[in-house]
Amino acid sequence: MSLSSHVEELKKKHQTLSDSVESLQRSPATDDMEIARLKKQKLMLKEEIGRLSH
Repeated sequence: MSLSSHVEELKKKHQTLSDSVESLQRSPATDDMEIARLKKQKLMLKEEIGRLSH
């Protein structure tokens, strides 16, 4: 897998996590721990994308 395709895959995962967080935040029975876990994963992906892109 090339670096650019790896970065694109990470961006897709980041977007999927963003969508999941958004959906959970709109749900009346939200689990704050789950949202926090997903946000942490999003941040780790964003940092890795930034590191690989520069």
